[in-house]
Amino acid sequence: MFPTVARVLDLDVVTRGLPEVVAGREHLERPVRWVHVSELPDVAGVLQGGELILTTGIALPEHRDGLAQYVRELAEVGVAGLVVEFGRRYFDNLPRALVHAAEQRGLPLIVLRRELRFVAVTEAVHALVVNAQLEELRSSEEIHQTFNELAVEGAEPVEVVQQVSRMAGAPVVLENLSHQVLAYDTAGQNAQVLLAGWESRSRGVRPKGRTGHDPRTGWLVTSVGARGHDWGRLVLLGAPSSAQEDVAPAEASHRHTMLLERAAATLALNRLLVRDRESLERQTHRTLLSGILTHALTVSDVALRASALGVPLEGRRLVGVVLRQRRGTTPAALEAQARLRDFTETAAAAVREKRLTALVGALDDEAVGLLVSLGPRDDEHAALDGFASSLRRLVLEAEQPEPVIAVGSSVGAVRDARRTLVEATQVADAALHDAPASGARSASYYRLPDVRLRGLLHLLRDDARLQTYVERELGPLLAYDAEHGSQLIQMLRIYLEQGRNKSAAADAAHLSRPSFYDRLHKVERVLGVDLDQVESCLSLHVALLALDAVRR
Repeated sequence: MFPTVARVLDLDVVTRGLPEVVAGREHLERPVRWVHVSELPDVAGVLQGGELILTTGIALPEHRDGLAQYVRELAEVGVAGLVVEFGRRYFDNLPRALVHAAEQRGLPLIVLRRELRFVAVTEAVHALVVNAQLEELRSSEEIHQTFNELAVEGAEPVEVVQQVSRMAGAPVVLENLSHQVLAYDTAGQNAQVLLAGWESRSRGVRPKGRTGHDPRTGWLVTSVGARGHDWGRLVLLGAPSSAQEDVAPAEASHRHTMLLERAAATLALNRLLVRDRESLERQTHRTLLSGILTHALTVSDVALRASALGVPLEGRRLVGVVLRQRRGTTPAALEAQARLRDFTETAAAAVREKRLTALVGALDDEAVGLLVSLGPRDDEHAALDGFASSLRRLVLEAEQPEPVIAVGSSVGAVRDARRTLVEATQVADAALHDAPASGARSASYYRLPDVRLRGLLHLLRDDARLQTYVERELGPLLAYDAEHGSQLIQMLRIYLEQGRNKSAAADAAHLSRPSFYDRLHKVERVLGVDLDQVESCLSLHVALLALDAVRR
């Protein structure tokens, strides 16, 4: 935030003195913290570093060793530069020993060929310094307020990253410890170029400390984490750096460092506040799956972001998988969220256990979706069977409800990923009402042929003709149950599911046979049908399956 030596030399009040750099030209980007006028040869003892020294040289040592010692002491204390005015001690040239020592120590040495009022120089430079300090305070306050608001609002990592990118005017990437991209903002640059080969590029950047600048790549990097547990890094690409190796990155890009560290603190805080929610990886996977299903993301965006997460989709066979849990009762909202989060993490664990490559995330309040990416040598059935087996074992160990595993048809392009996910969703909805694993292939998972009529009805559930059919077949019975608080529709369902075996149905309904028979007679009277006729029972059974599909 301080003016550099080069900036000071460009001031009108300084240019009047015809300044000429005679040594240390490559170090003119050093920041000037203050201007000090002194003729003392031992002035280094009262300096703190960052000063620009103005002198006429009238009291400087005459011999070579004394000049070298003078320069060495200034360089060791961290002086920004030395300005010598001609006219009192020196007139046309500085002593060669002085110039040589300054060049050796990398100390900018400037001569003024015309006399100047030093007080005018100090006033002008100090005005710049004070203004820089005020600007730094304003910038610090802006950053503090912005990220305080984001923290209070519980902003998602994507929002934090976007804010950093806007304030820095440069691309920003949030990655995990495996160097997979969790969120990014390109700041208007090409995303393909930004993320190309990200993992290998990122692994090569290892700055010292929690925050550091990598001069080779221009990256400014800070660790993200809290309580001694880091879980990622925040990277500002193309952050401004100093041309001098001996100037700390914090001095060269103080505002960017402050910005990046404040954003990292916000991310870490929000991670602590939402630690009972899904992980960042699951959030990112969920966003991609949602983007595929809703067309919120383009095909190229999906492929690029998934690749940055370590899930390549292009040139692979993609299979949609949807998981739903069977449960007897509907849990409270918070309990349901916790169950879904745990179930999602269990599914991700099964994917890792079988070394599969897949996006894994919640699709809604009840379902978990996977987009499995298979290579040309991967056996699809073996991969899915292995995943299903692993998932059921992990679910059993975690004492979670038994899952319904539904699989869509494999596709060969990212643009068709939505189709396999939608098909898997439809199969899962249709299979949810089956007996556990009764129709699944090899008792492992369901596909469209496995759900048969139920699957077809689910596909047609939004068709008005199917809804009309349900009302025509079952409407009177549904109305009777609603009016009398009875459960005749359930009695009919049990009767048909038991293959029209009245004795078995009565046992399944936990009723005596006379009581159950009486309820069946009521069903016949309300609907005006004969339950001994096969066609009537077939129509009613289809209507019940269609009712399930419509209600889903």
